[in-house]
Amino acid sequence: MRIGGLASGMDIDSIVKDMMKVKRMPLDKMKQQKQIIEWKRDDYRSINTMLLGFRDRLAQLKLTSNYRARMVTSTDEAKVSATVTSGASQASYSISKVEQLATAATRIGGKIEGIDSAISLKDQENLGIEWKKGVIETRTFSGEGSAVNFDAGGKYVADSLSVKVNGTSYEVVASQADLNTGNSEDNKVWYDVGTGELKFNKDLAKGSSIRVDYAVSEKATTHKIEEKQNMIRLGKSSIAELSVSVDGKTYTMETPDVNGFAALTHTDAENNKTVFGKVNVATGDIMFELPNMEGKDLDVTFKQNYTDFTIESYTSKGKVTEHIFVTGNESLNNVIRKVNESTAGVTMFFDEHTSKLTMTRKETGKFNNTGDDINISGAFNTILKFDGAENSGQNAKFTINGLETERTSNTFSMNGVSFTLKQVFTDGTPISVNVSNDSEGVLKTVKDFVGQYNTLIDDINKKLTEERNRKYLPLTDDEREELSDKQQEKWEELAKSGLLKGDPMLSGVLSQMRLDMSSSVETNSLFKQLAAIGITTTANYLDGGKLEINETKLKEAIEQDPEAVENLFRGTGTTDADRGVVHKLYDSVNQSISKIQDRAGRATSTNQQFALGRELISVDKNIDSFETRLKMQEDRLWRQFTAMEKAIQRANNQAVYLMQQFGGGMY
Repeated sequence: MRIGGLASGMDIDSIVKDMMKVKRMPLDKMKQQKQIIEWKRDDYRSINTMLLGFRDRLAQLKLTSNYRARMVTSTDEAKVSATVTSGASQASYSISKVEQLATAATRIGGKIEGIDSAISLKDQENLGIEWKKGVIETRTFSGEGSAVNFDAGGKYVADSLSVKVNGTSYEVVASQADLNTGNSEDNKVWYDVGTGELKFNKDLAKGSSIRVDYAVSEKATTHKIEEKQNMIRLGKSSIAELSVSVDGKTYTMETPDVNGFAALTHTDAENNKTVFGKVNVATGDIMFELPNMEGKDLDVTFKQNYTDFTIESYTSKGKVTEHIFVTGNESLNNVIRKVNESTAGVTMFFDEHTSKLTMTRKETGKFNNTGDDINISGAFNTILKFDGAENSGQNAKFTINGLETERTSNTFSMNGVSFTLKQVFTDGTPISVNVSNDSEGVLKTVKDFVGQYNTLIDDINKKLTEERNRKYLPLTDDEREELSDKQQEKWEELAKSGLLKGDPMLSGVLSQMRLDMSSSVETNSLFKQLAAIGITTTANYLDGGKLEINETKLKEAIEQDPEAVENLFRGTGTTDADRGVVHKLYDSVNQSISKIQDRAGRATSTNQQFALGRELISVDKNIDSFETRLKMQEDRLWRQFTAMEKAIQRANNQAVYLMQQFGGGMY
């Protein structure tokens, strides 16, 4: 901080500021020049953003679907309805009869006496479920090829494997020979216990996600006890058997009490019983009571109550096999959820009134010509009771244009038309489904395009004709301090106006777009220009080349020759004369975008990459150089005034000294 004027009494700081203010005027002009360049850059970029949006629309207009809009009608929507895609051919279909509608295969189970679907199955002993004892394990890993390493361990329970690859269930077969039998499209896997490999009938892609659920006869885990720890969580539920070994003693699980806790005890040779703790058989949490357990290893061996069943369903994708495990803590509702979320393609629900389960395939139709479409097997089926006959699914049978045919679904597609059969009928007037050109849809497409074109023309014209307020220059720092925020905003709005007035590049963009829109296209029809279908330039020259539409004439052209209208817009000939206005306009807009980017860059561009950016670099260098010179001039002024202050101070000191000397001689 500089402080001057102590000796001279002059406000040196203000004097220096005033002297530098004049010297800074060229710097303010350079900063204003920089701001104007930045505003011009931003204006160019905003126009490029509009051009990019218009180019995206032009890319869409290259697609045939915009000009081949179709409509479909049915003479009896209650019996047959239809929808249509833009690619459908104009045609008529006659459906003379529908002998049967497609239905889905269904199985209805027997009555399950005394079941509560919401509580755990293990707690419902009246159901008579024969629980297996073991542990359900799940492993997820990546693999590829036809053989993947997987070792279930020596305690693996045979025939208890469920395998999914990328969420798709695989049928587990009994031998390697079975991999290549039956339908080659089915997904099959065999577990080679000897090598510990999963072998697939198809090569898995690299990085395939494999999930394996399986059962082992028991599981052993070791837990080191930490300070103040008095509980172990096994992470498994419905414990059937459990033992804990520590300090050479083994504590075994007794019969659970009414609250679901089983004591863990050890009885020695003298029949003395020691209690280690207890286990919550529902959650698998072990709580121990023995003191001084810190740092010791607890070896735990346990088994769960579980059962399982298999669903085999036939779908449009082939045979699907789902092996589902059920642990004792799960309810019937949990089982239903597992089935419905599986890839078996079926829906199961439980009816409380009849105490029966039903299972319905999600797809209609008949997919297994040699048997049932849904088969359920396994131990748990004794509870599900799906032992009765299946209500088989059936295909829809109908006659269309004299051809008797079938479909697995009541909704099917044919030549771009989606039909939905709703009722059976075998006599009476045939139902006609007619596909025709949707002239209103094409008309809307063209009107929307012209509207977007006019908006773009109008926005660019505004920039080209906007008045330049030359007396409003970018505000300097000193000027900003004298204005309020609103006054600054208003000033900048006026200062930004007209920066692109009469810009040659933008004028060229508009000229080329107008030329493209008025160009001729060889379509082998009467419609060779947009004017021929009712799209012309407005008579008002102030509109800058905006278009107007004679809707009556345009609609007549669409109905008279829709193909010619399409070619006029999106013709893809090899010569410029054959190319539609959309293709010509797309290329012109693309070139304009590139030119503007060369001038103003993009948001991600560095200043070195575009013309205005390089101007900014040059101005910044001039500003830096000028600021350095100003700093040197300001330092020089301060040195001069400081020298003056020192000289005055010395003179003052001498005067005081002389006065003291003369004053001293008078006494």
